[in-house]
Amino acid sequence: MSRLALAVPLGLVGFLAYVAAAVALADHVLGRHWALEVAYFALAGTLWVLPARRLMLWAAGAR
Repeated sequence: MSRLALAVPLGLVGFLAYVAAAVALADHVLGRHWALEVAYFALAGTLWVLPARRLMLWAAGAR
């Protein structure tokens, strides 16, 4: 089985798990100070890129 064939379902499942966790944690942030909300959503909206990048590089065979 190729790396790409493994990376696609792993990436989809991982992204869905990340979104579910981010939404669950957002319930605790909403209604608090606006600066905390902005910081949370900015981080939650960009932190998924780090594991996605590693997965894409692994799937492409880059070291």
